[in-house]
Amino acid sequence: GHLTARSDVYSFGVVLLELLTGRKSIDKSRSSREHSLVDWACPKLNDKRRLLQIIDPRLEGQYSVRAAHKACSLAYYCLSQNPKARPLMSDVVETLEPLQLQGSDASFQSIHVPDYRIHRRLTGNNVHYRAIPNPKCAPAAVPACRVR
Repeated sequence: GHLTARSDVYSFGVVLLELLTGRKSIDKSRSSREHSLVDWACPKLNDKRRLLQIIDPRLEGQYSVRAAHKACSLAYYCLSQNPKARPLMSDVVETLEPLQLQGSDASFQSIHVPDYRIHRRLTGNNVHYRAIPNPKCAPAAVPACRVR
């Protein structure tokens, strides 16, 4: 009932799901089982065989299956019922950035989501990056941080 950074992550998960499926979050014109996008899609998001069934058919297969798997897995963790199991928004960004690079970089296969946050420091016109270990991404912690 309270608005928090974790509820913002949930909301982003809904938006990501809308982008992946091409559907509205609530659509009364669909069958009762499909009124709620989250209720309809979540069981499929964590199943590699079924998740491609929810991808917007208007994309006509013009997307990377690997990127779709990563995006669906990220949406799944963002939509977790347990707010503490949701990733931080910085981890969401870190997961999505390599997917954005994929369109312009054929060497995507070698890119993986690091278990580090990137610390950006602006100095004049330059941006300096420094990797900082992310305690939220320990192997026993939030699995969304380790989306691969």
